Amino acid sequence: MKKITVVKGDITKIAADAIVNAANSSLMGGGGVDGAIHRAGGPAILEDCRAIVARQGGCKTGEAVITTGGRLPALHVIHTVGPVWRGGQNNEEVLLANCYRNSLDLAASNDLHTIAFPNISTGIYHFPKEEAAKVALQTITAWLEKESSVKEVILVCFDEENLHYVQQYYHQYVKPE
Repeated sequence: MKKITVVKGDITKIAADAIVNAANSSLMGGGGVDGAIHRAGGPAILEDCRAIVARQGGCKTGEAVITTGGRLPALHVIHTVGPVWRGGQNNEEVLLANCYRNSLDLAASNDLHTIAFPNISTGIYHFPKEEAAKVALQTITAWLEKESSVKEVILVCFDEENLHYVQQYYHQYVKPE
């Protein structure tokens, strides 16, 4: 049985096969959740990111790459680059949905069973939190309908506002057992 869980907390403390990092395109760490994951996970994550950059030159918006989890309780970190909100007329919703879809595809292709997501793009990238929650739940619930190794998705909300909207759309898109 596949399930979606919503929690309020710190994604760096989540024990899962993978946590998702709302990364920047350089993959070299930054602020917000990106900086927190790099700090908590230690230098092994940055080493893997440097190898990816050397191989492919970073990560484009909506795409995803995978590294070790380093010192994190998670085994892996899936880095995805969310869109910067520019008013909603620049494919931001499509790009955000791609972040979730490509991260889930990467988890499945690596035979991972549990994956935890932050609220991608809702911090310094200014994606409206309500719209971001809707895109996340629509994309994840549709993706989980297909057959894959992924059995659980954990949505980790750092603040009350994101938690409120994620719970609102959870009840709209996730059907009770």
